[in-house]
Amino acid sequence: MSSPQAQLEKLPRSIQLILWLGAIALAAFPLIPLDGGSFYLQMLSQMMILAIFAMSLDLLQGVTGLVSLGHAAYFGLAGYALAFLTPADTPISLWWSLPVSVAGAGLAALIIGFFVVRTHGIYFIMVTMAFAQMVFFLFFDNKALGGSDGIYVNFRPEASLFGWTGIDLENKTTFYYFTLLLLVLVYVFLRRLLFSPFGRVLAGIRVNEHRMRAVGYGTFGYKLAAFTLAGALAGVAGFLWAAQTGFVNPELMGFHMSAHAIMMVILGGMGNFAGAIVGAFAFEYVMHFFKDLTKHWQLLMGSFIVLVVVFAPRGLLGLVGQLSKKRETTR
Repeated sequence: MSSPQAQLEKLPRSIQLILWLGAIALAAFPLIPLDGGSFYLQMLSQMMILAIFAMSLDLLQGVTGLVSLGHAAYFGLAGYALAFLTPADTPISLWWSLPVSVAGAGLAALIIGFFVVRTHGIYFIMVTMAFAQMVFFLFFDNKALGGSDGIYVNFRPEASLFGWTGIDLENKTTFYYFTLLLLVLVYVFLRRLLFSPFGRVLAGIRVNEHRMRAVGYGTFGYKLAAFTLAGALAGVAGFLWAAQTGFVNPELMGFHMSAHAIMMVILGGMGNFAGAIVGAFAFEYVMHFFKDLTKHWQLLMGSFIVLVVVFAPRGLLGLVGQLSKKRETTR
């Protein structure tokens, strides 16, 4: 598992083609006249937001080898930051509310990570969950922070420049393209990071942390930086979620949100970020399909995840890569 190919870091041409076609389809979708187009725009926007959230976790889980059960805490904190910053009678500026919300999530990840990354293995997993539950109940039991009912975000942030409103996020199509832009930017940033010296150290920590320390790398600092960056990127997704839905509650920080992100990463394939995107879209689509099919959708969803893990342990992208290799060898 030490080589880039073993983690599917170097994407085969077939997968690159699929990703390009997917990006083109997402860009063209609002131009297609459909009945209920507004609903599908919102659904795809939500999938893209969750894809950003899944990529942020993949930086920890797939690249660095740190499995966090409390990643949703930073997702929810950024959403709450937007809710608290937005006045009751007027929209807030996007240009400073987004950086402040993301910085708040990153700061929380830095503080929590300072204690968490000192642990290893099962202890790391349990401590991340413990901190996330602390944050969850801080908001759940505190009426001043909205309590269990949550808080409404009355306006989406406005993105005017010198009095000119170039980006109207209240428009669903505009918000869709803004989310798509952030999805692409986060993906490109993380892919560049993956093959940077910093990213290669994180990959080395995943393979053998003791060896990385032996050759002189301060693994604590690298893991803390990765933990903080992952929290900040989860904040980007949380900010967009709050802006789209207009509502935040403690459930955004709950264990089930972290578990969903883990399943998205596993479903798509870990360690390459494209898998996190594919996993988020696949997870949300299959979940909605099963919900429409039966009220016992959790049973079907669990069975689906188990089948993917058993028959495609490297995720859906890994399965596509294996199939493309078999086709090349048979020619």
